[in-house]
Amino acid sequence: MALGKDYQGQDCSLARALELVGERWTMLVLRDAFYGVRRFSDFADHLGIPRAVLTERLQALVEAGVLARQRYQESPPRDEYVLTEVGQELWPALYALSRWGERHRTTGKPRRVFRHAGCGRRLDLAGACPACGYVVPPAEVETRLGPGAGPLRDDPVNRAMAKPHRLLEPLLPA
Repeated sequence: MALGKDYQGQDCSLARALELVGERWTMLVLRDAFYGVRRFSDFADHLGIPRAVLTERLQALVEAGVLARQRYQESPPRDEYVLTEVGQELWPALYALSRWGERHRTTGKPRRVFRHAGCGRRLDLAGACPACGYVVPPAEVETRLGPGAGPLRDDPVNRAMAKPHRLLEPLLPA
């Protein structure tokens, strides 16, 4: 039996969430959006995603209110994609899944390290700051390469991500 494309008939919040974010490209688009990628071409180049697939994923995320499309250039017209408050609420899930992958699907050395920008302490597995005692919202998280980072492809997004930066801040100039 072929796997369906949705979870009709299931009264389950997780199933409904997976209809929107449960596809691999969507999760990677969201990851890059948290890292500060905003332009269509930067998503496409960094992810290696087919342009038609990226267009579909971005449109679905905008329609669901997870991303907002904002004009950054009038002539020719160009838009960027920014996480909304609804989209930013996905940070704990993305962070937890990433940390799980670090522990169980890699060498165990983090490819990226996440710190509380306010005090510099590394976040725990739940995304909390051990010194400050609260779960750190994405705007207060700084990320940098970790000891498990391998060689990076030479593209503008990877070059920018090699430097420490705060989540949600634009990674590349518009």
